Amino acid sequence: MARYVLGFDLGTTNSVLAYAPLDVESPEIQLLEIPQLVSADTLESRTALPSFAYLAHEQEVTSSAFCLPWQPGISTVVGEFARRQSAEVPDRTISAAKSWLCHSRVDRHQPILPWNAPPDVPKLSPVEASRKYLEHLVAAWEHAHPDAPLAEQQVVLTVPASFDASARELTREAALAAGLPANLVLLEEPQAAVYAWLASVGDRWRKHLKVNDRLLVCDIGGGTTDLTLVGVAEEQGELQLRRLAVGNHLLIGGDNMDLALAHYVAGKFAEKGIKLDPWQSVALWHSCRAAKEAVLAESGPERHTISVLGRGSRLIGGTVSVEVTRAEVAALLVDGFFPQSQLQDRPQRLRASGFQEMGLPYESDTAITRHLAAFLAAHEDSQAAPVIPSQLLFNGGVFKAEALKTRLVEVLGAWAEEAHAEHSAQILAGDHDLDHAVARGAAYYAWTKERGGMRIRGGTARSYYVGIETAGLAIPGAPRPLRALCVVPFGMEEGTECDVPTGNVGLVVGEPASFRFFSSPTRKQDRPGDLLPVIDEEELHETDPLETTLSATAEQTDGNYVPVRFQSKLTELGVFELWCVSTASDARWKLEFSVRESE
Repeated sequence: MARYVLGFDLGTTNSVLAYAPLDVESPEIQLLEIPQLVSADTLESRTALPSFAYLAHEQEVTSSAFCLPWQPGISTVVGEFARRQSAEVPDRTISAAKSWLCHSRVDRHQPILPWNAPPDVPKLSPVEASRKYLEHLVAAWEHAHPDAPLAEQQVVLTVPASFDASARELTREAALAAGLPANLVLLEEPQAAVYAWLASVGDRWRKHLKVNDRLLVCDIGGGTTDLTLVGVAEEQGELQLRRLAVGNHLLIGGDNMDLALAHYVAGKFAEKGIKLDPWQSVALWHSCRAAKEAVLAESGPERHTISVLGRGSRLIGGTVSVEVTRAEVAALLVDGFFPQSQLQDRPQRLRASGFQEMGLPYESDTAITRHLAAFLAAHEDSQAAPVIPSQLLFNGGVFKAEALKTRLVEVLGAWAEEAHAEHSAQILAGDHDLDHAVARGAAYYAWTKERGGMRIRGGTARSYYVGIETAGLAIPGAPRPLRALCVVPFGMEEGTECDVPTGNVGLVVGEPASFRFFSSPTRKQDRPGDLLPVIDEEELHETDPLETTLSATAEQTDGNYVPVRFQSKLTELGVFELWCVSTASDARWKLEFSVRESE
């Protein structure tokens, strides 16, 4: 029987584990102190595990410099030491593995990280790197709680709201391989942030939110931006929270800001006749992270010195330094990433060349306010106007900078005036721990599942579709066009199922076939059985195809095709089961994808 509930935040930049005992009347959420190497032979415990992995040289492993309380001689070091190594040995350090999990243009099971590392460097897949971080958290838990094996506890693992079905399933795969229990629950990170806020204010939340409020959760971490809208409704006299919409997975975050500041500071070094080499440039990037947080803090200094180690023959053992002012940093980052924008503005597609290096699909437009305007416009209210949030909840380390929070509130206020809204967005009152909120919220949610409490409803945050190949004359060298059949509507609740009205659809059996799946966070009107004549890449996003061979039957009537109808089912664990039911016999085939959204 479970004694604890655990909330895992597998972050792009930092990972955190929060927990609470179940044998108490109210949740007492605590943070796990995580032992980790901070330098060779130096072990410290911290509440966050940086999501970096350093692939050690063979001589480093055999020297016994890298030892953990539960494992001597490790070859892959994760945590603070690995983060520091990313400045000194970037070719042997993995970062942003989580972002690679949702990059469908690469095989996420293949050893491709560190990306573009030399051939002689060992590599890990994005799934395996994610498993390494989770394994460290699992080991840290069991080291601290030997009498409460993790496999016996109730576990919630967070994922970005914008993760598609494949990325969620790959996260789950990494978690199971790391030792998390099979009944683990996936929870969207912005929802976890809301649960953390609920835990901090208790029953007083009803004094802060009212019927018809629209809560915007703006979650900007080191590598990503995640946007979610939560509505407040009334059911049987009680206020209820319901997730209304989620945004696309945007690869913009604090790392972009650090790099922008590093580029600016490198120019200052150049003005002094100092040209930084690649090693120093990476080190400068990490120095700028600390400078950004210090200068943009509410009581930050007016001036800040940024230094890197010297590399020239005259500078060995010394440092080179430049100074930046608070005004310079604010102008660069506030105006660069949160510019004053109009509600009708949209992200710009910037291309310097028709050729592009393969890698993570970072956004070319770093103006988060323009992405936010597009998100609000994509999820219109009942008057077909962009949704104007009335409440605002910040999450993610970027918002430690008060200047960034202030600018976003100013922009939302201007949009409220532009749209003639009754109220502009107000920051939700209450304590909110930006570094640990997601893990805390996940633990609180797990506690409410076991003991009862406020829950955010909403079902799936996307509509899901399968690709149906059209019949018709063949054209040499060209595949037949696809149409998209809606099989899961937006908001379909877990634990439910539905019949999908279909026309004449044949299922390929007895030979290898590729089944293509699509999703949309904006097509909320589509119902099961709706057939879209054209697959619009702006509205429908393709997830990984499912390659398989379905068994043939004796009742095949048209070569390798069997006429079928569809049944969709969402299990309590968030697994989408698409049943293909023969209309000519009792035969049934099942295709599975995990589309867990909120619980």
